[in-house]
Parts: sequence; C-alpha cells; structure tokens
Amino acid sequence: MGRLLSFTLYMLVFTLGIILPVVGQQTSNEPSNRGFTYPEIRIKKTAERITVDGRLDEAVWAISGKADNFWQYFPTDSSLAMGPTEIIMTYDESILYVGVKCYSKTNEYVIPSLKRDYTFGGNDNLTLLFDTYNDKTNAFVFGINPLGVRREALIANGGRQRTDFNSSWDNKWNGDAVIHENYWTAEFAIPFKTLRFNAGSTRWRFNCYRNDTDYNEMTTWTNIPQNYIIMDLSFMGDIIWEEPLDKAGSNVSIIPYVTTNVSRDFTIAEQKSAQLIGDFGGDAKIAITSGLNLDITVNPDFSQVEVDEQVTDLSRFELFFPEKRQFFIENADLFGSFGLARNNPFFSRRIGIEIDPETGVNVQTPILYGLRLSGKLNENFRLGLLNMQTSKLEENNLPGFNYSVAALQQKVFDRSNVSFIFVNKQAIDGDEFKQNGSTFNDYNRVAGIEYRLASADNRWTGKTFYHRVFSPLESENEFAHGFQVEYLRRRYRLEWAHLAIGNGYNVEVGFAPRKDYFLMSPEFQLYFYPQNSFVNQHSISVDTRFFLEMGKADRQFSVGRFNLSERQIEATWEFRFRNNTNGELMVTENDLTILNDFDPTNLQDKDVFLPAGTNFHFIEFTASYESDERKRLSYELQPVIGQFFNGFRVGLAGTLNYRIQPFGSVGMSWDYNHVDLDTPFKAVDIWLVGPKFDFTFSKKVFLTTFVQYNNQFDNLNINARFQWRFQPVSDFFIVYTDNYLVDSFSQFFGRNRTLVAKLTYWLNL
Repeated sequence: MGRLLSFTLYMLVFTLGIILPVVGQQTSNEPSNRGFTYPEIRIKKTAERITVDGRLDEAVWAISGKADNFWQYFPTDSSLAMGPTEIIMTYDESILYVGVKCYSKTNEYVIPSLKRDYTFGGNDNLTLLFDTYNDKTNAFVFGINPLGVRREALIANGGRQRTDFNSSWDNKWNGDAVIHENYWTAEFAIPFKTLRFNAGSTRWRFNCYRNDTDYNEMTTWTNIPQNYIIMDLSFMGDIIWEEPLDKAGSNVSIIPYVTTNVSRDFTIAEQKSAQLIGDFGGDAKIAITSGLNLDITVNPDFSQVEVDEQVTDLSRFELFFPEKRQFFIENADLFGSFGLARNNPFFSRRIGIEIDPETGVNVQTPILYGLRLSGKLNENFRLGLLNMQTSKLEENNLPGFNYSVAALQQKVFDRSNVSFIFVNKQAIDGDEFKQNGSTFNDYNRVAGIEYRLASADNRWTGKTFYHRVFSPLESENEFAHGFQVEYLRRRYRLEWAHLAIGNGYNVEVGFAPRKDYFLMSPEFQLYFYPQNSFVNQHSISVDTRFFLEMGKADRQFSVGRFNLSERQIEATWEFRFRNNTNGELMVTENDLTILNDFDPTNLQDKDVFLPAGTNFHFIEFTASYESDERKRLSYELQPVIGQFFNGFRVGLAGTLNYRIQPFGSVGMSWDYNHVDLDTPFKAVDIWLVGPKFDFTFSKKVFLTTFVQYNNQFDNLNINARFQWRFQPVSDFFIVYTDNYLVDSFSQFFGRNRTLVAKLTYWLNL
C-alpha cells in the first residue's frame, strides 16, 4: 500500500510540475466584464386574461419589466448580441407568463421539424431556465422556436456536463409563437403546479439562452465564458417577485393507460401464431408540498419509450445506456448521480431486468408497482425515497424482487453538498425457487456517503465518496472509493481523479462494469481564443489513466497486487470554427495486459481469442468533424486508424442528415471497422448501419422509423413509432418492432415481432 501511495503522490506532483509552468507563461485574457453584478427582472402580478397565441398583444406586455441586453456566448463571449432579445414576465394566481421578442436580419429561420423536444443546436430557438430553489444545482427548462414547437427538460448537477440535461421529462404547460417581419414573438404559460418551489419564495434564479442562425450567434441573458457549458447554473440572474409566492394549491394528476399488444417470437417452436395481450395501468403525481412530490405507478408499461441506439462494441466491459423511462426522470440526479462515470451504486435501468440462472441471459421482469417520494423539504435539503416491486418469473425460476432506495442531500456552503444513499434489493419468497435449483442472492445492499464540491467562485468542482456493499456473498474489498477535483480558469483546466473499486463491489442495482482495480487519472487542458481568425476557439488536452490491479479477483491472470495492468495516454486538439463547424484530432497510446481471454471483434470462433496474460502496446489515431447544422445537408465524420492489440484497425463512423424543413429529416448513421489481428484471428469487417426517418405532420402528430443492422449480433432491427398528442401530455401511440436474424444475408428470417397500441391521458383532479 505504501508503494501505491508513493506512486500516486509522484504522479500528482509530476503532472502539476508540467502544467503550472506552462500555464504561468500565458497572459490572462479574461473578458473585461468578469465580476459584474448579475442582472435581475422584477415581475408584477396581473389580473388581465392572457391568450397564449404568441402575439404579445395584451396590454400587460407593454407595462411589464423587461430583460434584454443579451451577451454573445458564440462566436465571442465579450460582446453584446447582434440580434436583440427581449424577455417580459408576469403572473397570476396559478400561471407564470413569459413573453419573448427575438429580432433577426431576415425571416429565414432554421426549423428542422415540428417535433417536440428538439435539440438546441442547428435551429432557431429560445430556452428559459428556472432555478426555483436558488441552489445552483437543479433547474426546470422550457423552450420554443419561431413556429411554436416546444421542449421541456430538467438540468441537474449544476449543468456542468452535457449529460446533466435530461429531455425525457414531460409535463403540462402551454406556448405558441408568431413570425413577423424581421423578428418573432412567443408566449409561455407555465402553471406553478408544473414547477417545484418553496411557498413564500421571493426570488428565483433565472437565465435564458438563444440560438440565432441568421446572425450565427448563441446569446445569453447573463454573460457566460465559452469554456463553460451554456446551461451552467452558476451563471444566472434573478427573478424578483412582487409578493411572496403562495403554495400552488391542490396538485394531483392521474395518468391512466390502456394498451394492446400483438407479438410473436419465432424462435419458440411451440408458438405457432401471434399472441394478443391487453393491459392497463397508470401513474399518479401528488404534490405533498410545493417542493415535494409523490409519484405512483401501477403495472407500468414502457413500450412507447424510444429504442436504444446500438453501438459497435470493441471493449472488454459492459456499455452504459441512459434511462429514458418517464417514471424515473424527475429528480433522477438525486438517486443516480453518486459515484463517477465508471461506477454508480444505483442505476435505475437495472429495475425490471434479471439474469436467467440457467442461461445467464438478461430477461425482463414486469414491474407490479412503484412509489417515489422526492424533492425539496427546504432550499438546502433534498429527499428521495423509492420502492418498486417486480413479479416472479415462473418460467425462469426467479422470484419477485423488491427494490428500495433512500437518498438524502444537504447543501453546504455556497453550492456544495453532502449526500447519502442506501440501496436494497430483496428477494421475495426466494426459498421455494432455490428448492427448484435456482441461484440468486437473497439480498444485495449498498450504502454510500459523498461530498460534492462546487466553490462560490466557480473555479473548483469535484467530489469524494465511499460506498460499501452488504450481501450474503463473502468477498474481500466490498467497497468503492473515489476522489475527483477540477480547477477551471479561462485559459486552462486541471483535473485529478482516482478511483478504487474492490473485487467485492457487487452492486446488483448499480453500474460497475470493472472491479478490483485502482485508477489514477491526471488531466490538463489549455484554451486558446484567436482574434480575427476563422478559428473561433481551440484547446489542447492530455488525459492519462493508470490502472493498478488490487489482486483479489479470481482472474485467469494476475500482474500482482498494485502493479500496473493498463495505461492510457490521450492527447487531443479540439477546435471550433466561426462558421459553426467543429472537430477534434486525438492520438491514444495504450499499454495493457489482458487479465482474461478476450475476443475484441466478438465475431471469431469460440476457440479464437487473445489469451490472458498477454501484454499489448498500440497507438491509435482518431478524429471527428461536424459540419454546419444550419445547412439542409449536414454530416459528422469520425475516422480511426492505427494499431489495435496485436494487429491493425481502420474505420469510419458518421451520420448524414437531410432536413426537409419543417416537416422532418431523413438520416443515416453508420460505424464501420476493419479489424485485422494476428493468426489465428480472421480479418473481419464490423458493420453497424442505421437509417432513420423522422417526420412531423403537425405539432401533434409524429412518425419516427429507425432501422439498425448490426453484424456483431447478426441482427436487423426495425422500430417505428407513431405518436398523436391529442391533449397536453396525453398521447396515442402505435409502436412496431421487428427483429431479424441476418447472417451475411445467407440466412434471413424473423426472430420476433411486436405491434403495440397505447393510449395515455393526463387528468388533473
């Protein structure tokens, strides 16, 4: 252990010794307005009736306070916006109204489709952010474009990373927009019942950002440096309410559903025809207080959730796919933001998935019910309690399981917090299934505590944590510990992270694809802002990762306790041009010893693999380039070439998209890799191809068809989803899914096929 600590200290000192002299030679070029007082908008109550048609023709809009003087975020962050934007607010007893006026040079707006929940980039739109608890950590997001297409989302963890933005959240509100000569206007009507806040609030933190394709600029109400993400919640102004806000009042919503499912599994010989199944269930949302909400689900059905996009898998470890099911979305960060990217004690996608004890294959288990109480008790304390029950699977000899999670978060200092989590997975009546030969753990529990740092001056962020597993399995090192800290300035970024995952860290409801290792990862990045250049911004970075084996796992090979098993060094140049194109160049050095037999292609015969104990040293070159999304035809290219283990790899991934404004787009994504390893491996071509057709017939009727062919799994998947939003947050879905076995097209036959019709209705009581 002493050798490990010495090595850790050496790497930290070595990294800082290289970085600090380089940084110290750079002259500071902070924009002159740094340190200015953030703006505020004073909002007055109205008794006037407002018709939400986007026209701003009510008298109240002419006399209300105005937020303007937007700053550029792109292409610079030190100038006022060329295209002015005005924000006006008022409210009544139950609704917050926001009026918007966005000026432009012409009426040539970019509007990719009429579909809800569009992306910010590549189209004209405006986004509102409300930090209703003033905690600089969470925010509600509402957006609109010149045709009145809406989006809503949640921001968590301060908005410091793109993964903190969750557009799967859905709720009731209204909005519309109108295009005029050289400007467009919009109106938002957001019920207080849709938001979460403390009764008696007199101030909310607020920001607004806009994408203007005409002037080719992104602008924000508060000035945000370019090396921060535009949704960073540390840069916000204030809404000052004329009088303290009352509680939103009774807030109970019932969302029942009915569904019909026609399906057939062609791999089951006994299933001679399609099976017809009808079902029903529903959700309920009950506001316990204006900040604390109880969500209930009974017999939930997630058939309408968008299908995961497949990826080419050349790695040794499990891949991560984000949660998209609506029940788990609100306050998801309270439960799911523990740990670091390589480990998490709670991953909600594990609920409803079990491992078949005979085949080792994942099987879906129906969820009988779920309860979740989450939100704020006050401005500094958040609470999350979750309980879900799955049904038993007689055909797989598996019992039902109960999942319980408790998460607590206390804000400390300006915007740091201390958090605690406890997760329990418990088998229900498991003895009868064990008597039939089934194998599973009676329970699996994990407890963890974390401190998350976010300094008042926005320079220091990070976290440290310790998690512990409790289960019937007797194993060494049932823990996970991590530490990560980042120091960010305009000209540079420094980061240190280390992570220790014990061999016994078996989190059945979490995500920990790799165990029994200690990771150290120093990183630095330098930012450059050229003046009067076609390059708008660029940076160089070096990210290093050193994996040491703890030596407690039962592997085929061991390098010895706390010896280096893997090293990765990535050097990257990222750049963005003033015409809105961007890209990066990266070189990666890998030096690793395989600890278990491994076939990186997943396409070889069973007796062909890279043997455990073999050391490999190889260098790869990768790049990416993303074209201007304002163009009707846009694309992204990601080439890769270089050594790969004991052979060679060349590939090209990318997307191609053609916009049929404003009705949708036709696109194609692909990922091709040619991998040629030494004998006895055969050279293989790995294909993943995914054409996508996305059409919107109106702002209420959408059709998306996604086709994916993946030769790593000999599978062709077709997923088509029709959606009619006939009332706010009330939908009729038709979802068609088809899977085919494709073996170099010499074999082609159906695996399974499903057609689902689902009706949901949001009812306020």
